[in-house]
Amino acid sequence: MRMNTEGLLEKIRSVKDETADGKNRLPDRKVIVYILKETQVILMPEYFHFSELSQEEALVELSASLCKLIRRIDEAVGDGTIDSWAVAEKFLNRLPDVKKLLLTDIQAIYDGDPAAHSKAEIILCYPGFYATMIYRIAHELYVLGVPYMPRVMSEYAHEKTGIDINPGAKIGEYFCIDHGTGIVIGETADIGDHVKLYQGVTIGAKSFRMDENGNPVKGGKRHPDIGSHVVIYANATILGGDTKVGDYCVIGGNVWLTHSVEAHKTITYKPCASC
Repeated sequence: MRMNTEGLLEKIRSVKDETADGKNRLPDRKVIVYILKETQVILMPEYFHFSELSQEEALVELSASLCKLIRRIDEAVGDGTIDSWAVAEKFLNRLPDVKKLLLTDIQAIYDGDPAAHSKAEIILCYPGFYATMIYRIAHELYVLGVPYMPRVMSEYAHEKTGIDINPGAKIGEYFCIDHGTGIVIGETADIGDHVKLYQGVTIGAKSFRMDENGNPVKGGKRHPDIGSHVVIYANATILGGDTKVGDYCVIGGNVWLTHSVEAHKTITYKPCASC
């Protein structure tokens, strides 16, 4: 079958696309994932290997490619005024602290999971750690105000692990995800230290407020605050920007929580009498 490619392309181009502003093209997702993998090599070269790069080679490549990519994104969606090298340098200088946080996460998983026979096993095999590592990297770029890159990284982790952590969330040290599939953590969530989540946990938003035109109001505090030393069991759902879970709380499996909980409380699921 012969196809009139020019005619077909003309029809596609004629469809109004408000997402395209005629500026420079945004980088391919593969480029951002490449940068993510270089960063993993720099942080833990004993466990992450990519394109046969050594730790030193990965750092040199990352410095140049990160600067170039930030500049390209700024030209495409901004006004081209971002000092891309300054932003890249700030990100690179944060990597030692990122590694320190990751080591606390590994320790928390090791201490909290009797099935973990070694810390190496956690790094190599645990999806919870893999998703957390990518979150920690993406979060630094989010804090620096880099568009798109943090979300592409977090969605890559989501794709690989089933764990969806928005890079804007704030998560303290010694963070433990056990099993992990189906976990969702929203952009404005604030999670303390020594927190453990099981599979299916949602730390999310309630229904959005609407403006006078019926459109969702974006921005603002939409997701809960979780204190330190909190355990949240499988399939618990905690919603709302005004919801605060105090330190040393235990939230049981299948709990639906939309109100605040004082410290040292245990909340369990109670089915209705007629169920």
